[in-house]
Amino acid sequence: MKALLALLIRDRRIARINLADGSVRYLTDDTGIAPDGIVVEGETVYWTTMGMPIVNPDIPGEKGRDYSRQNGGVHGLKLDGSPRFDVVPVGGVTTGKQLASDGSGTLYWGDREGCKVSRVRVDGSGLEDIVINRPDDDGTEECVGVAVDSKRGYVYWSQKGPSKGGQGRILRAKINLPQGETAETRSDIEVLWADLPEPIDLHIEGDRLYWTDRGAPPAGNTLNRALIPDTGERGATPEILASGFGEAIGLCVSEEIGLAWVSALDGNIREIPLPDGPAAGRGERILASFGAPVTGLAAL
Repeated sequence: MKALLALLIRDRRIARINLADGSVRYLTDDTGIAPDGIVVEGETVYWTTMGMPIVNPDIPGEKGRDYSRQNGGVHGLKLDGSPRFDVVPVGGVTTGKQLASDGSGTLYWGDREGCKVSRVRVDGSGLEDIVINRPDDDGTEECVGVAVDSKRGYVYWSQKGPSKGGQGRILRAKINLPQGETAETRSDIEVLWADLPEPIDLHIEGDRLYWTDRGAPPAGNTLNRALIPDTGERGATPEILASGFGEAIGLCVSEEIGLAWVSALDGNIREIPLPDGPAAGRGERILASFGAPVTGLAAL
C-alpha cells in the first residue's frame, strides 16, 4: 500500500495521496455530483454519488440539504486514465454512501435516504437491494456505511440515526437472502451495536470491525474498533482509538503496517498509528489537508 484515494465532495475530484510524503495528484475532476464512497478493485476505481440536493437557503450547512431525490449513481474509472463510466447510471440510486467490494466483482453500498443496502456486479448487471428499511421521520433507518466479510458470509452496515442523536446502530445479515424471504422481510438481521452517537463508515480488518463516528463527543467524532462478535452475540464495548475529528467520515485501515486514516468534513485526513501494530508509538499526523470536505477513502 503506497497511496490513498480520497473523494473531494465539492470539487468532484478523486485525489491520490502519496503515503510517504503526502503529495497529491488528481485522477479526475469529473466524479459527478457529491461523491461519497470509493473502493478499488483490480485496476479500476469505483465510487458512489449522492446526487444534487434540494437546498434550503434559510438552513445553514448540511441540515439545509435534502438528498431524498433519486439522482445518485455508481461510477467507475480505469487507473490507466481512460474515460469514466457508469456502473449504475444517475437516477439508479437515491443517495449513494460508502462503497465496498466483495473482492470477486460485486459492489455493495449504503443508500442513505433510500434506507437500504444494495449491490451490483461491476459490469452493471445484477442490481438488487438486499436490505430495505421503512423510512421514519428521524433518520434511524437510513443506511450509510457498509462492509463485506466474504470469509464469514456477512454484510455489515451502519444506521446513523438523527444528527448527534445517540441512536446509531451497526447491523449485519448474511450476504445471501434467506430462502423465501425478501429484502424487506428478511429475518436474519442482527443488531451488533446500538445507542452509538452517529456511526458512519466501516472497515473489516482480520477479526475486527473499525468505524468512524461523527456524533457528539466524547464518544462521537472518533475512530473506533471492536472484535467481530460470533453469530447471535452482541458486540463488545468499542475501543476508541482517536478522537477530536472535524466530522469524521471516511476510513481506511491497514493492520499490516499498523496505521489507520480518517477523513473528515473539515478537509483533513489524519493518520493514526494503531496501538498494537508496528507503527505503535509514532505520533499522529495530518497526511493531507484540502480546506474543503473529504468523504470516502480507499487504499491504492
